[in-house]
Amino acid sequence: MTDPQTLEAQAWAALQQVYDPELGVDVVNLGLIYELRLEPPNAFVQMTLTTRGCPLHDSIQGAIEQALLGLPEIHHVHVQLTWTPPWSPARLSSEARQALGFR
Repeated sequence: MTDPQTLEAQAWAALQQVYDPELGVDVVNLGLIYELRLEPPNAFVQMTLTTRGCPLHDSIQGAIEQALLGLPEIHHVHVQLTWTPPWSPARLSSEARQALGFR
């Protein structure tokens, strides 16, 4: 069994491989992940999107599920979409700000 801190680091690294196809930035650096909770064999993700009605919701959610299911200890992924608090550009990491041309 993987150390919980190591598993969490692996989970965050896996999520950084999930990109918003329209923006070309990963969901972690976009600030879309509000909570990640690991209780092997389950993973729970609370997230938002940059806009309501985003047509890519299903593909982003599916990519998140697949990324976390790639971890040996995780067999079930539960993704909850929330709009509270609403996403804003203030949630962007410095890496995402640079990639998107924010100052």
